[in-house]
Amino acid sequence: MSEESNKLPMDPISAVGVLSSLNKVPDGYYVVAKTTDGSDADLWKDGLFKSKVTRYLCFSRKTEPEVVVDMKLIDFKDPLPESFTPVQETLDKKEAAMRKRRLCVKMSAREAAETAVCDIQLTAKSKYQLVNYTCVGDINNMGLWYRMGDVPRRTSSQKTKSAPKIDTPHSTTSRIATSRQHEQQNAGIYTMTALEDVPFVVSEKFHKKPQEMQQVNLMGITIKSLAEIEEEFHYNFGTERSIVS
Repeated sequence: MSEESNKLPMDPISAVGVLSSLNKVPDGYYVVAKTTDGSDADLWKDGLFKSKVTRYLCFSRKTEPEVVVDMKLIDFKDPLPESFTPVQETLDKKEAAMRKRRLCVKMSAREAAETAVCDIQLTAKSKYQLVNYTCVGDINNMGLWYRMGDVPRRTSSQKTKSAPKIDTPHSTTSRIATSRQHEQQNAGIYTMTALEDVPFVVSEKFHKKPQEMQQVNLMGITIKSLAEIEEEFHYNFGTERSIVS
């Protein structure tokens, strides 16, 4: 049995592999070294004869971008199922993973998967039923089973993004002053200038409406209308016309 078969809930499985030796288990991997009844779960042996070659199924629950969402056992002569990837080599020695059958897994992006494979078991007899498990098929007189589970989602606090801030004259000035301080601190020098923290705003005397400003006598200059200007500076060019005629 796998080392964490009785611990629920279980995290999704992100990788499935085969090992040639129990002495070289990669970090973060769990080995299905025994069947559910405690028998040796060697995938290579056949019947009563045990070969010097051994193969053991293993899997990882490390947090990866993809998770395993389905598994299939097929014969070597069968075509590869669509969207499935075969487990062809051992993780430790890069040798053939199996000799008669081929294990295939289907991967999916973690964010897109609602459920995923969370545990894998081997039974000594294929007729033996495991509750809440799905039978993949038989391999060397053993039944391969997997259990599905929900894929944990990130909490709402992790997904929440801060709302955009609206700049105001005061906040803009404060941000500029803070930026200057950070730049000076990063350079190893911090000095306070006379303009630090001084807000720059438009004087209230310039907030008046344009029509109000037109009635003001600026520096003794009287603002006249177009009709008044034409009346005061009108010239009929009578002398010039008499010379020409």
